Amino acid sequence: MPRFTPPIACLLLLLTLLVPSGWAKVFPVEFNASRNQIIAYILSHQLPAQHFSHEPFDNSLSQAAFQLYIRQLDPRKRFLIQSDVDQLGAFADHIDDELKRGRIVLADAGAELLNDRIRKVQGFIDPLIAEGFDFNQAEYLEVDPEKVEYVADLAALKERWRKTLQLQILDTYFDTLDAEKKKAKAKEPAAAKKSSPPVKTREQRLAAAADKVQSRTHRVLKRLLQQSRQDHYNRYFDAVARAFDPHTNYMPPTSKEDFNIHMSGSLEGIGALLREDDGMIKVVRIIPGSAAERQGQLQGEDTILAVSEKDGDPVEISDMRIREAVSYIRGPKGSEVRLTVQKPDGSRLVIPIIRDVVQIEETYVKSTILPAEDRAKIGYLRIPSFYRDFAATSNGKKGRNVTDDTRRELERLNQDKIDGLILDLRNNGGGALTDAVYISGLFLPGGPVVQVKNSQGMIRVLEDEDSGVVYDGPLIVLVNQFSASASEILAAALQDYGRALVIGGKHTHGKGTVQALLDMNRNLPLLQLKKYDDLGALKLTIQKFYRINGGSTQFKGVEPDLVVPSMLDYLESGEQYMDNSLPWDQVEDVGYEQWQGARFERDPARRQGLGWVQSSKKFQQIRQEADRAKDRQENTRVAISLEGMRGEREALEATRKKAREAGLMDDAADDDSERRERPLSEQLDDDPFVQISLYLLENSAITGQVLSESP
Repeated sequence: MPRFTPPIACLLLLLTLLVPSGWAKVFPVEFNASRNQIIAYILSHQLPAQHFSHEPFDNSLSQAAFQLYIRQLDPRKRFLIQSDVDQLGAFADHIDDELKRGRIVLADAGAELLNDRIRKVQGFIDPLIAEGFDFNQAEYLEVDPEKVEYVADLAALKERWRKTLQLQILDTYFDTLDAEKKKAKAKEPAAAKKSSPPVKTREQRLAAAADKVQSRTHRVLKRLLQQSRQDHYNRYFDAVARAFDPHTNYMPPTSKEDFNIHMSGSLEGIGALLREDDGMIKVVRIIPGSAAERQGQLQGEDTILAVSEKDGDPVEISDMRIREAVSYIRGPKGSEVRLTVQKPDGSRLVIPIIRDVVQIEETYVKSTILPAEDRAKIGYLRIPSFYRDFAATSNGKKGRNVTDDTRRELERLNQDKIDGLILDLRNNGGGALTDAVYISGLFLPGGPVVQVKNSQGMIRVLEDEDSGVVYDGPLIVLVNQFSASASEILAAALQDYGRALVIGGKHTHGKGTVQALLDMNRNLPLLQLKKYDDLGALKLTIQKFYRINGGSTQFKGVEPDLVVPSMLDYLESGEQYMDNSLPWDQVEDVGYEQWQGARFERDPARRQGLGWVQSSKKFQQIRQEADRAKDRQENTRVAISLEGMRGEREALEATRKKAREAGLMDDAADDDSERRERPLSEQLDDDPFVQISLYLLENSAITGQVLSESP
C-alpha cells in the first residue's frame, strides 16, 4: 500500500495548536533553525545509507523513534497526561517526513507541552506540602514507569505528585535517621555527649524532611524548564538515531567533546561508564582499577538517582542530561561523592566513593598460582579489558597492550609448570578487536577467529596467523553478563575450537556490533553550509561479528558450556533486553579443525560441574539470593507510610546482612588499602566460579592429560 503522508496544512495546523509563536520568549536565542534542517537532512540520508541494517526510514522506523522520543520526554510519567501523549501521537508515523522536509514539528510540540505541564506541577508543590500528609495510612506507590499509565487529567496528576512527595519525604526522613546513627557510632561517647544537639521529635524530623523535599523539587523543576530549545531537538535527533539500534546515537558537539575526553581517560572521578537511558542515568560497567571498583558497591545496571558531596544536600539527577549529571559526579581526587542508587531489584542504597584516578596497574592483566589439591598447580589469569595504547603506536613507539602482557604472564605461568589454567573474562567490556584475535593465537595453532560483516554484506575473516602456541594445557574460561564485545569473540573462538570449557551465567552481554563516528561537518553538500556551528557527530553501527561456526555473538552472546547460578541471573542486562537491538542471525561457517591437545570432555565435565553446584553451599546461597532479588525486582510497589517503609527497610537490611555474611555482597570500603594489598590468590578464595573451575581442572576427564600425575 502507498504510504499516507498528511498534507502540509495538517502538520501546520497541529503545530499551531501545540506550539506558540513566541519561541524566543521561551528558549535561548542560540537556536538556529537552518542548522537543524541540515542535521535532519543528514540523518534522513546517512542513517539508512550507512547503518549496517540499511533499514528504510519509513513509518515503521518513525514509530520506533516516536516511542523512544516520548519515553525520554517524560521517562517516569510525572508530567504529561494521556491527552498530551495522544496529541503528540499524531506525529508518530511522520518523523521520516519531518526529517526529509527539514521541518521539525514534534520536538517543538513536545517541548511546549512538557514545559506547560512542569509549570502546572510547580503550582502543586507548595499547596501539597502545606496541606500535609497522613504518614500513618497504609498506602503504596508504583515506581516502575512501565507498570503505570499516563494519568487521565490534572487531578490525577496532582494525586500522583502527592504520593511522590510523600515517598520522597519518608525517604529523606529515614536517610537522615540512618546518617545520624552512623555519626553517633563514629564519635567517642564523651565527645558525642558534649556536642549532641537536642533530640528532635518525629514530627520535627518529618517537617525538616518536607522542607528539604520542597526546595529540592523546586530546583529540579526549575532546571527542567531551563532546558533550551536546542536540547529538545538534540534529544529528538538522538531518538531518531536509536530507532536503528541502541548503539547508534546522535552526538551534539558537547557530547562529542565528552566522547573524546572519555577515550583519552584523562579526567578524575569514580570510574564508571554511564549511559542515559530514557532520562535516567544508568551504570553500564565499572572501569577496572577505579575508585568505584575498589569501593565495591556500585555495579552495572544500577540507576543513579541523586548525587551529593560528603555533607551536602543530594541533587536529583533524574531527567538530567548525562553531561550535566557527570558534572556533579566528577570532582577532585580525594573528595567524597555520595550516590543515591536504585539497584535493579528496586532497593535503594547510598554509596560513598572517594574520587580518584584509575589505578593503572589494576587495569592490566594479572596472574597467580592458585592452591589446589593433589599437588596440581592451577594458574589463574585475569584480563580486565582489551587495552592498547594507540596514541603511542601512532607516534611510532611501542605502547603497552593486552596481548604482550598476556603472553608475558602465560610464559611466567609456564615456567611454574602449571597443570591447568583459568582465564577470567568476567566484567570485561571489550576493547581492541585485534587483541581478541592475537590472544586467541596464544592458545591456538593458527586459524580463523572471527568473521566481520560490513553494511555491504561483505565478510572478512580475521585469522591468527601465528602457528605457535604459548599455553597448550587444559583451559577454563569464566564469563558473565558483563563480558562483552572482544571478550565474547575470544570466548566464542576458544569454545568453537573445543579449546576451552566456558563457565558462567546464562549468557554474555551479546554486543556483536561495531560502531564508527561520522563527523557531520565533513562532506557537506554545499560550501556555504559550513558557516553554521558544529553540527555534531553520528555514532552508528557499521559491522557485525560472527563466530567461526557462523552464528553471531550479537543478541544471544556466548552461552556457556556449564551454566552456574550467578548473582546477575535476575538482571535484565544485555542486548536481548535493549530496544531495537539487532537480531541474532548466522552466516556460513568458515571451516576449522577442532583442538587436538588437552581438552575437556564437555558432557562429563558438565555433569560433574552440575553435581558440584548442587552440593555447594555458596552456589545455593547465590541461587536463593538471586531469586529474592528477582522477587524484589518484580514487586515495585513501595510503601509510603511510616510503618510500611520502616518494615521494608528493615527487611532489606536483614537481607543485605545475610548476603554480606555469606560473602555475596561487599561492605562499603572507606579505606580500600587493605583490599588492594591482599594477594590475588586470597581475593579468589571465596569465589565460587574459581572454586568450581579448580574442582573441574583437578577431577574432570581431560583428553591428553591427567592432572593427578603431575610430579
